[in-house]
Amino acid sequence: MHNNWVYIAVMAGVSFLIRVLPLTLIRRQIKSRFIRSFLFYVPYVTLAVMTFPAITQAASAPAAGIAALSVGILMSWFGAGLFPVAAACSITAFAVSMLF
Repeated sequence: MHNNWVYIAVMAGVSFLIRVLPLTLIRRQIKSRFIRSFLFYVPYVTLAVMTFPAITQAASAPAAGIAALSVGILMSWFGAGLFPVAAACSITAFAVSMLF
């Protein structure tokens, strides 16, 4: 028989250490341009990795997800904001899924 509280405590400890260790180990400003640029883009890459599979698999037809992704990439490439891109992607996915 497993004790779920042990699992929860271990995961809480691991989560705490992941957040606290960088603060305690790195006390001075990071001067490396490579590391600074890497840390700058980590949130964007994480968001892309989490949303890309959801975009392509959310619609009933894979073509709808790919069309919505293409529209979103084009709109964001030309500087559209988050809400217009999300709205256009949703409308595109809906329209393409109605065709298939």
